[in-house]
Amino acid sequence: MAFLWFILIGIAAGWLAGQIMKGGGFGLVGDLIVGVIGALLGGFLFGLLGLSATGLLGSLITATVGSMVLIAGLRLMKK
Repeated sequence: MAFLWFILIGIAAGWLAGQIMKGGGFGLVGDLIVGVIGALLGGFLFGLLGLSATGLLGSLITATVGSMVLIAGLRLMKK
């Protein structure tokens, strides 16, 4: 069941990050990939800063922030 929540949060975070970063969504699979990688990246970054987020909302925020950092980094590499 935890894996299902991880996937759903990844999809939501990827879509939300795409909307915030003005890049639009990346489709279901793209949002999932961006969201899952962003969740891992966000967890790593929050750990470095000594922050922790708990619960469903905390996980969504962490994954969204990580996804936004991922999108920004990909855009920098693309240029």
